[in-house]
Amino acid sequence: MAVKIRLQRHGKKNFAFFHIVVADSRAKRDGRFIEQIGSYNPNSNPATIELNFERALAWLKVGAEPTLTVRRILSYEGVLLRNHLDGGVAKGALTQAESDKKWNDWKAQRDAKIEAKISGLKNSEIEAKKAAKAAETKVNEARAEALAKKAAELAAKEQAAAAEAAAQASAEEPAEETPAEA
Repeated sequence: MAVKIRLQRHGKKNFAFFHIVVADSRAKRDGRFIEQIGSYNPNSNPATIELNFERALAWLKVGAEPTLTVRRILSYEGVLLRNHLDGGVAKGALTQAESDKKWNDWKAQRDAKIEAKISGLKNSEIEAKKAAKAAETKVNEARAEALAKKAAELAAKEQAAAAEAAAQASAEEPAEETPAEA
């Protein structure tokens, strides 16, 4: 029986969520499986991967074949590297201490890379919020200037109308008095 480590699809339409399972290669994609060893959620940024490292490594050691996507996930989590290093120790090419040192160096580098991505995403989000706020402030200032200009124009028109009315009133009053005197 050929055993594969593959993804089993769950979730809504256009919002997939996957279980990482060990299954007989003849079983349906979402059908019967031998063991569930993790989950993969590509909808979050960065993608969320929960994996039982020891069980995945044990299945690789007994010959389970991962699919291409699962191979990428296992590589990202370091399961393939650990399997490779353990094979080197078994052959005598490495000592266990050298293997552990290489593993720890890789793990520290990977964790730093993930942390940098997460902090970069947070920083870009903060910068986007600042830019949006600055744009909103600029728009609000432009609106305030337009309203002030419009109010000034209305006040000028009202003053001109009042001055014109006052001039007309003062021009009409002496004219009315003149005929009354005569």
